[in-house]
Amino acid sequence: MQIQIKGVRVVDPGNIEGIRDISIKDGLFEAVSEPGQLPEVVKDASDVKVIDGQGLIAVPGLIDVHVHLREPGQEYKETIETGLKAAAAGGITAVCAMPNTKPVNDNAQVTAFILSQAKKANASRVYPVGAISRNLQGEKLNDIADMKKAGIRAVTDDGMPVTDSQLMRRTLEYCKSLGLPVLVHAEDKRLADGGSMNEGLPATVMGIKGIPNAAESVMVMRDIALAELTGARVHFCHMSTAQSIEAIRAAKAKGLPVTCETAPHYFTLTDADMPAYDTNFKMNPPLRSEKDRAAIIEGLTDGTIDMIATDHAPHAEDEKQVEFDLAAFGIVGLETSLGLSLALVAQGHLTLAQLVQKMAKAPADLMGINNDIVPGNPADLTLINMDADWIVDPNLFVSKGRNTPFAGRRLTGAAVLTIVGGRIVYKRGSMS
Repeated sequence: MQIQIKGVRVVDPGNIEGIRDISIKDGLFEAVSEPGQLPEVVKDASDVKVIDGQGLIAVPGLIDVHVHLREPGQEYKETIETGLKAAAAGGITAVCAMPNTKPVNDNAQVTAFILSQAKKANASRVYPVGAISRNLQGEKLNDIADMKKAGIRAVTDDGMPVTDSQLMRRTLEYCKSLGLPVLVHAEDKRLADGGSMNEGLPATVMGIKGIPNAAESVMVMRDIALAELTGARVHFCHMSTAQSIEAIRAAKAKGLPVTCETAPHYFTLTDADMPAYDTNFKMNPPLRSEKDRAAIIEGLTDGTIDMIATDHAPHAEDEKQVEFDLAAFGIVGLETSLGLSLALVAQGHLTLAQLVQKMAKAPADLMGINNDIVPGNPADLTLINMDADWIVDPNLFVSKGRNTPFAGRRLTGAAVLTIVGGRIVYKRGSMS
């Protein structure tokens, strides 16, 4: 199958920005040329698809470095197939699958299973992330080298912090020798102490136990110190507080090998936006204050925050439709991430190229991937209609999860075509 996309605006930071024709063949970019220079295809050729790209934006396939696919073990919430198809519907060509499945991805066999299921799904790619400790218990270091051979791209105990500083130090030293990044879930469980939302006035009014900003930031500061000690690459997941961003900014100024991500809900919502006891607004870390939201946007603008990820966490309805304190933490995000993030461009906080850097190029760098739109590279591509106007309807999600705080929100901008390895894995509406 050959695909030609003609007259599309390509935004590939550090590589191309301008109108181009793109030819894709045998799963690879065959040519990226000035308009009108691609060879004409045989009229009505059945193995060639020609797409009019005028008015559209072509970017390197978006990569989400923080996704919970739930399989194996919790297929009632999400399967690898539904999760990867949801990713494709959101313009995301690859996801990094967190290891807190049942069984945990703490061995080569589970890693191999995830990759096998992803191949069957025939949708977006998956980059498995292995667990740091056996069964996420924070006690015994896993055989990370064996998991790397099986296909993991990073390690984390996401969902559970590594509270043992010596274990974290050994992890960083081990992974530095293996060339693997360590993704940090920064949370002091003792400080969080069973809280369910941000510690602040809204929590007080509702009588809900709060989680202070320090529950995140003190662990960020600890692992910055360990990054300095070991020289290992540390990536901080789902940053939500002003104090964390300030600490990471200072660490980068010192030249330490740290990166971080935030999620669309942290730059879009605050704890004051939550309708009383609405569990679709319950996530970990929780929605913070307006001061924190402003700090997150500042961090995105000045480059302190390297990436935007979703922390996609689907749950069954009966896990959310309970008392707030008992409800599961987490929201879905694969199908809303791009639309919410494009608002940063519309509001002038980021250029489109800067957004692509945070949603495609920096994630690729973290995972050791070259996703430039150049001949010979795998053809992973997202086509975006910046003017698409749509309303979030959870009932239309491809994901099994419906737990979103954005139901009914009007968004502008959407992926209209998602190509993975030269295959069209998602086509929006009447896209020809």
